[in-house]
Amino acid sequence: MGNLGFGEILIIIVIALLIFGPSKLPQLGKAAGQTLREFKKGMSGIMDDDSNEKK
Repeated sequence: MGNLGFGEILIIIVIALLIFGPSKLPQLGKAAGQTLREFKKGMSGIMDDDSNEKK
């Protein structure tokens, strides 16, 4: 996670719990994972298109 240490991650989790509550966190995590997966899929598609154009 780059420059984030354990303390910073813990603070972020506590703030998220205070803002969203424990019942919403799994839904938010799932949505974030799906968004990241779609982004990676789109980026790999763009990279594949670039490599095919160079050939």
